Amino acid sequence: MCAMRQGSISQDLAGSALDGAVRTLFGLTWGQARDMVRRGKVAVNGKTVTDPLTRVRAGAEVVLDPAARRRTGTELPDKTLVHLDPHLVVVEKPAGINTVAFDPEGMGASIAKRAQPGEDAALDERVRTLIGKVEKRGGPPPTLGVVHRIDKETSGLVVFTRSWAAKKSLLQAFRFHHVHRRYLAIVHGKMDSCTIRSNFVPDRGDGLRGSVEKRHGRQKAVGSEKTQLAVTHVEVVERLPGKAAGQPCTLVACSLETGRTHQIRIHMSEAGHPVVGDRVYIRDFARAHEDKVVPAPRLMLHAAELGFVHPATEREMRWTSEPPKDMQEVLDWLRR
Repeated sequence: MCAMRQGSISQDLAGSALDGAVRTLFGLTWGQARDMVRRGKVAVNGKTVTDPLTRVRAGAEVVLDPAARRRTGTELPDKTLVHLDPHLVVVEKPAGINTVAFDPEGMGASIAKRAQPGEDAALDERVRTLIGKVEKRGGPPPTLGVVHRIDKETSGLVVFTRSWAAKKSLLQAFRFHHVHRRYLAIVHGKMDSCTIRSNFVPDRGDGLRGSVEKRHGRQKAVGSEKTQLAVTHVEVVERLPGKAAGQPCTLVACSLETGRTHQIRIHMSEAGHPVVGDRVYIRDFARAHEDKVVPAPRLMLHAAELGFVHPATEREMRWTSEPPKDMQEVLDWLRR
């Protein structure tokens, strides 16, 4: 298995996971297919994809090249830096990398762990390297403070702090919901503008984080069970016919009043409109509407706006970000 091979995704394979498509197209075992994807040997429409569960669309060109070298470098393009000053840095996070390396201490950790050998470098480590390059400073890369995160498969704006005072100030701002955050999401079906308010529990009864109000059986906290209020304001941006996908979709803007883990994904799913490309919170929708799951290369969620009072200058700051190419391509496809 040394020669490069190429194939196209047929209608029968449309919507399937990449490892399954690779297995069918190139006659591999499940183990071989997953291994090829994870090692960076598979490209879809010219882009290397390393997640075996990525959904593929009809007509996509898949290339299997056992000799391909996986890019594991930590460099980010200079345009990743949206704002840089002595107190903080705002960056455009690409989809597919973690905001920080796994950190069992959670949001309170002041400095994220560095990637271990064999792991892809997380965003914070890559940004540290980029700042060192841009500022042309010698010695070790600068330290960054973590004040919030977005999911691995989510793209968009993230802020890190560069001083303890800035970190303390922004942690308070996030805690008391004084930070402006607006996300763009492509969701299944025809969703309407609304405000979703619920109380999250770690397990809503199916092993997933979710709203206690959606739990089967007792829909209130039990005993000492703790809940977290989650509030998402949803605004319709564009109706997407989705004729090519066989399912209409909606581009929505989600403004967070609170910032709970997976908040947008959970609220959209529980409203019956899971985010396109979600592989976790789409279970119920997929069981009920298996033929209506819209394939996408990743979670179609983008952190489009970020704003807060600057911790040093006390000026109101706000940044905006356009959805990246992969999300724009899905939007164009669904507009047909």
